Amino acid sequence: MKSNKIQPQFIKKYNPRIGLIALATDFIIEKDFIKIIKDKDIDFFVNRIECYNPLSKENLIKMSDKVTDVTKNILPDENIDCVVYGCTSGTIAVGYDTIEKKVKKAKPKAKITTPSTAAIKALKRLNIKKIAIFTPYIKKLNDEILDYFSRQGFDVITNTYLDIAADYDIGKVDQNFLFEILSKIEIKKADALFISCTALPVLNIIDRLEKKLGKPVITSNQSLIWDTLECIGMNENILGFGKLFNLNK
Repeated sequence: MKSNKIQPQFIKKYNPRIGLIALATDFIIEKDFIKIIKDKDIDFFVNRIECYNPLSKENLIKMSDKVTDVTKNILPDENIDCVVYGCTSGTIAVGYDTIEKKVKKAKPKAKITTPSTAAIKALKRLNIKKIAIFTPYIKKLNDEILDYFSRQGFDVITNTYLDIAADYDIGKVDQNFLFEILSKIEIKKADALFISCTALPVLNIIDRLEKKLGKPVITSNQSLIWDTLECIGMNENILGFGKLFNLNK
């Protein structure tokens, strides 16, 4: 038998690559990303990081110890255009600079975004000064979110929280229930509503909420995906997920 050796031809142009670090207990974040980027020429890769419950600052810091290893295992030895750390409260607990250093150890060329920094960028892009904040967290973690936004220069007008201790329970909250309670939040004195947590199923109700409240609605996943697409230069022609995406029209 004769064997023929053929020299392979490799592709010369790659789609932009997004690498998402998702909490192991988050039911929602991957689905939200796919809803928005599914029709775009983007390669999307996910690795999961172990999450410790109950959600607390201490456990969120503990989780971050594995960021470098989890990042390294997203296409090992290959470049990623943007690495996304998918935890709002986790970034606030640890600090963006620490997350950036841990990611850069594995993917030094990658741009980096996180829900908390993306939300700040989105609110500033919309010229928002006064915000109402909704979180699903226990009170101590909820209050740490409020403090973070206050330190970033925003006036927190009102706050509502659900007091859920475990991340895997956040993804089980009924979407219709969320719309009902969020549409009744008093935000007359606020410029916008911010909804925290990547595990909360709110992406599909943002448009309805904005129409009901008459104010912009910013969420962790919405702003995170928006900023990710900004990082790779593909934030165009996105409809149905709030006023934030309309800024690029």
